[in-house]
Amino acid sequence: MIKAMRYLYGAPEKPSGFTRRRFLKVVSLGAAGFMIGCTNKPTTGPTPEQSGTPVATGTPASSPTPATGDEDALNAFVKIGTDDTVTVVIKHAEFGQGVTTGLTTIVAEELDARWDQMRWEFAPADASRYANLKFGVVQGTGGSSSIANSWNQLREAGAGAKAMLVAAAAEAWQVKPEEVGVADGKLTLKDGRSGTFGEFAASASKLTPPEKVTLKDPKDFKLIGKPLSRLDAASKSRGQATFTIDVEKPGMLMACVAHSPKFGGTVKSFDSADALAVQGVKEVVQIPSGVAVVADSFWTAQNAVRKLKVEWDNSQAEQRGTEQLFAYYRELAEKNGALAKDTGDLAKAERDAAEVVEAEYEFPYLAHATMEPLDCVVELTEDGAILSFGSQIQTVDQANVAKALGTTPDKIQIESVFGGGSFGRRANPPSDYAVEAAHIAKALKTRAPVKLIHDRTTDLRSGFYRPMSFHKVRGTVDKEGKPNSYFQRVVCQSFLKGTPFEGMIKDGVDSAMVEGAANLAYSFPNLRVEAHMAEVKVPTLWWRSVGHTHNAFVTETFFDRLCVEGGVDPVETRRKMLAEKPRHLGVLNLAVEKAGAAPEGEGKGRGVAVHESFSSFVAEVVDITMKDGKVVVDKVTCAVDCGLAVNPDIVKAQMESGIVFGLSAALAEEIDLVDGEVKQANFDSYPVARMPVAPEIEVHIVPSAEPPSGVGEPGVPPLAPALANAIHRATGKWITKLPLKKEGLV
Repeated sequence: MIKAMRYLYGAPEKPSGFTRRRFLKVVSLGAAGFMIGCTNKPTTGPTPEQSGTPVATGTPASSPTPATGDEDALNAFVKIGTDDTVTVVIKHAEFGQGVTTGLTTIVAEELDARWDQMRWEFAPADASRYANLKFGVVQGTGGSSSIANSWNQLREAGAGAKAMLVAAAAEAWQVKPEEVGVADGKLTLKDGRSGTFGEFAASASKLTPPEKVTLKDPKDFKLIGKPLSRLDAASKSRGQATFTIDVEKPGMLMACVAHSPKFGGTVKSFDSADALAVQGVKEVVQIPSGVAVVADSFWTAQNAVRKLKVEWDNSQAEQRGTEQLFAYYRELAEKNGALAKDTGDLAKAERDAAEVVEAEYEFPYLAHATMEPLDCVVELTEDGAILSFGSQIQTVDQANVAKALGTTPDKIQIESVFGGGSFGRRANPPSDYAVEAAHIAKALKTRAPVKLIHDRTTDLRSGFYRPMSFHKVRGTVDKEGKPNSYFQRVVCQSFLKGTPFEGMIKDGVDSAMVEGAANLAYSFPNLRVEAHMAEVKVPTLWWRSVGHTHNAFVTETFFDRLCVEGGVDPVETRRKMLAEKPRHLGVLNLAVEKAGAAPEGEGKGRGVAVHESFSSFVAEVVDITMKDGKVVVDKVTCAVDCGLAVNPDIVKAQMESGIVFGLSAALAEEIDLVDGEVKQANFDSYPVARMPVAPEIEVHIVPSAEPPSGVGEPGVPPLAPALANAIHRATGKWITKLPLKKEGLV
């Protein structure tokens, strides 16, 4: 995702250094208080301990006062009110990953604020002020980039705020700024005088921002690196937090959509009489993606949409089922693919090898299956619309909805609220469900706000999905048993093809298809990776950790296989072949150390896997027991190096989340097609992991002084291969297909 956004919008690899001009983009002034971000009224509310404030309301941050002269519009991140509260404006989406707490912590640290005075609110959709620095000029969340891209930006905002408060206090007390101390949300002098941030807010607002700011030495951090309580925990626990499904607007109607059961099908004709006869149904309208029923309640709309009689034109739709698609993939895999990586002399290594090992791997389509189904509220305005939902890439959603409504992106406002999960699903290039909601609102005779909700069946059957893939793999071991060469041919759909990001595909290779393989960390002297882009009409999309999910499984299980064939220890061989990769080696050693002695006894097995994704490094050790031929995961020991851990508790929570997410997919999840139609309809046929399946999980964080990197996704890739390696240790069986239920192991 990061590479795609960089391609389309030109993000610099390294953001420019701090300048006064850049600082003025961050800082704005308010009359009633000192505002980094402008507001004309103080922020009020209970402490985080009282309510987990703030409750997300979907209300956008106040717009800053435009800059004058040659200065750009200001970029508002922090508000300091005369009531002594500090509000951090969060430019990223919150889907449960904890960014509202993490980003607030960064500001609080540099500001030397108290944790109980910190607040947050979602930013409006405005890429000119709130762009993701890793995406270019696009506001959005993804690629495990939220903390990483905001790290310096928010540190500078916090440090700048403190400098201006200090200057205001120094002027009031008639002392030099260096005589003013700041700690625990107060400004102090050695003579005993003190004042709060709120007391100096108004006077600080009249000062010129500093030319430069000084950032804290990490050794002086008091909040960063500490397990602070999440600011959204209490509101979510009490049902006070606002998700899209909670949004209510006066006169709002509810909508559900009937889609073709085959991907690429269109409406030929429809009979709405039975649907319109359902009490509470207001209108039935055709939109580009199907037929929508609009009613006074969701339940009414859902019931009525099932009564529609739609004749579909499926002449251009996908007609193949899963088995036919895999047969097509196998045919492609027999042909040379586009070259993604080629080092050494593979042919010679295979001629001289003591042993040549071959394998084939199959992975199904996977749904994102978020707990909150896709939903969006659209309220038309005179020249645009107001959208209320958990938008993941606001800039793209604005552009697509504007096109659907025949207006311009600046006329599309987005009120951000919490999202009940995403895993990539709410970040799709066509903005499918937001555009659907806009089309419905536009088509209505009655001008009323519309909330579109995809029920679970619609969510599962009207995809986007993680692509299915097929891998043909070959490797060799030398006379000492050491893995000597590695070849992998990947057959997969490209979700960049046919989108504005298609230009990223270079020489027939979509990097998302081969990530984790083309950049394999092990020191293979001979390495070749090829790719085929399959042509299938099933819509696909990034899925939590994207291509790493299938490539890590292939590389880590096949590495074990080479070691077994060569008669060498997989862990020790990993250590030798990662000798020049200290961060990979660090997490491997830590995970193995903390896992302790391997379990012994009949049916017991232990597997190990290590993988880098999104600039973070994760190793996982999985211990299992085979009971009546079924696998039971007993314990997962995880080590993660994600640079400096802003909040260790959130890092651990994300690793735990990724492990259970990966385990769920490995055990039983799959999207299966018959004649082009998805079989799965709900959680009975698409079973996500329940609590009894969750193993004991132990997470260890490698101490690091490196800048923070991603944690939302990197916990996923190592789980399945470590599990498969454990199964081999316990049973002697190599796993080459997922989910495990296909092998009768669940």
